Amino acid sequence: MTEVDLEDVGARLASRFGPDAEGWLAEVPALAARLASRWGFELGELFESGASSVVLRCRWSDGTPAVLKLSPDGALLAKQVEMLRVFAPSGRVPTVLAADADAGAMVLEEIQPGTPAEDLPAETLPRLWGDLLTSLHAVAPPAGWPSSLRGRFEESFARIGKRLAEPAINARIGQDTWQRAIDRCAALLDTQAGVVLLHGDLHLGNALDGGPSRGLIAIDPKACVGDPCFDAVDYVVSGAEHEGVEARCHVVADACGLDGDRLYAWSRVVAPMFAISFLTYGGAERAIDELLALAS
Repeated sequence: MTEVDLEDVGARLASRFGPDAEGWLAEVPALAARLASRWGFELGELFESGASSVVLRCRWSDGTPAVLKLSPDGALLAKQVEMLRVFAPSGRVPTVLAADADAGAMVLEEIQPGTPAEDLPAETLPRLWGDLLTSLHAVAPPAGWPSSLRGRFEESFARIGKRLAEPAINARIGQDTWQRAIDRCAALLDTQAGVVLLHGDLHLGNALDGGPSRGLIAIDPKACVGDPCFDAVDYVVSGAEHEGVEARCHVVADACGLDGDRLYAWSRVVAPMFAISFLTYGGAERAIDELLALAS
């Protein structure tokens, strides 16, 4: 197994899973080696691990470039596997090559060239995004799918809303702004029509270039049922500071065949959430001002 430095990954895991993550992380090399032997793949280097998992490049037995994803939360990983398999008929998510929820492990094909959508030429993105949404939204929601866009927003407003008490946030975003976003969201949820199975977390970093034959490939779905506009709203709102949210909204709505008025209304719902993120992680002041104006 390639020697890797897991210190940075360990800090992120500990922030999510607590001190037990350190012991789990110490066992990762041995676990990865056992899985390589069991499933017959060759291990490679550490690869862009996040806050809930360790990811290593590997090569599947037939030579397919792949990634091994390991998590101390086996239930979370099992849900990810289920969502990827639900969207598999679209051809727009990575193929699951192997999975073991008890071991907290799965192997996925590595998307190549894998360039994030945010790094692709801006003029190509609307069409690519429209093609991606058409394919994803053509997948019928499984009967009784438990997650809805309404539930997603209830959780988000409750979790993110706690941050309004922080001085740096409260100085720019008050309860009145937050309540407007909640009210706008409720109005949109109450008027949903033609709901689809959404990716649920589709931003420019969660769509990778799969090459000319595949187009954009969506990773890390948080599948829920709801308004198709939602899978375009992060892309639209990221237009703040660039060509502007309203201008991007028109272009994206046309390319994706979406209701432009509803898409713009959704952008006003999520604008204060984006502003909180920008205020926390140092986003451009011009973008923050645009987002706050959008939320007003």
